[in-house]
Amino acid sequence: MKGGRAATAIRDLHPSYFAFVMATGIISTGTFLLGPSWLSRVLLVIASIGLVVLIAALVIQLARYPSRTVADFQAPERVFGFFAISASCDLLGARFASAGHPMVTTTLACLAAPLWVALTYGVPASLLLARRHDSVLGGVDGSWLLWVVGTQSLSIDASTLISAWPSQSGLLATAAAALWSVGLVLYLLLVSLILLRWLTVAMTPATLSPDYWILMGATGITVLAGSDILALPRTLPAVSAIAGFVKGTCFVFWSFGTWWIPLLIVLGLWRHVWRQWPLRYEPALWTVVFPIGMYGVATLSFGKAARLSFMEPLSRGVLWVAIAAWLLVAAAGLARLVRPGQTAVRRATNLTGVT
Repeated sequence: MKGGRAATAIRDLHPSYFAFVMATGIISTGTFLLGPSWLSRVLLVIASIGLVVLIAALVIQLARYPSRTVADFQAPERVFGFFAISASCDLLGARFASAGHPMVTTTLACLAAPLWVALTYGVPASLLLARRHDSVLGGVDGSWLLWVVGTQSLSIDASTLISAWPSQSGLLATAAAALWSVGLVLYLLLVSLILLRWLTVAMTPATLSPDYWILMGATGITVLAGSDILALPRTLPAVSAIAGFVKGTCFVFWSFGTWWIPLLIVLGLWRHVWRQWPLRYEPALWTVVFPIGMYGVATLSFGKAARLSFMEPLSRGVLWVAIAAWLLVAAAGLARLVRPGQTAVRRATNLTGVT
């Protein structure tokens, strides 16, 4: 029975499940910066194990169920979840750099970069040239913004690795600034598509999925990547060329990300309270935890870069909210894993008459 459940889980695995690693990794980074340090280390271990397990499961899925992966890649509402793989590697790599392991960061970035390149051209090509319908607008959702998250997380690693590879500082700084710029434009384009979908396609509780919280998370990671660029030496040509624009844009995106929060809460209340959609565990809930943690870390980093003192206490409060959300979602996920086994035992007991 356990083998059957494991096989089913691998068959149904989707790359957006890597949002668990993203959420855990960014909260580990936040607790590394603000404490408690023991919690940061525990979360780093959990995120690392999660990444290894998910990659192994994905490899098995590719070997045993290749048609499933092909179907996901052709589905507009699912294909952008593949960017969560590269984003999880980059964000976990950035945390390892903070722990003093730049070679782990380099390894993870080298894994994430070619995957990001393949996806950043392969996904649009698939939608443009191999789509099954005249329009993909109905498939637009919050998961499309994982493209932005994957791009900005690669920018973060490029900035982070400059201290480990000073001989390549010019190249890395240019890559960080260029990737940040690409991610910025992608956010503007994708949000326009999302708003167009909201205004032209009827919204239902089923379509208003948790991954719309990435609307706020993508602004947060844009601010964090920009803050890392601002922390680089101004003697680097790429940094001096873009620093003023980055600082102003980061404040705009931080403000816009803050603006999103009440609206996303209202949409959640509409879904679960007004329309009574059941609130139960689903892997997409990690795309709610990740933006909260990202907003907290981005607020802290940008507050330091821009010398805005009010941002540090705000980031502390947000980080504790993210920790609480992580615990709730993790507990719900564990309960779901245990429940099927308990149900099977009860069924067997009823069949055998054992009490």
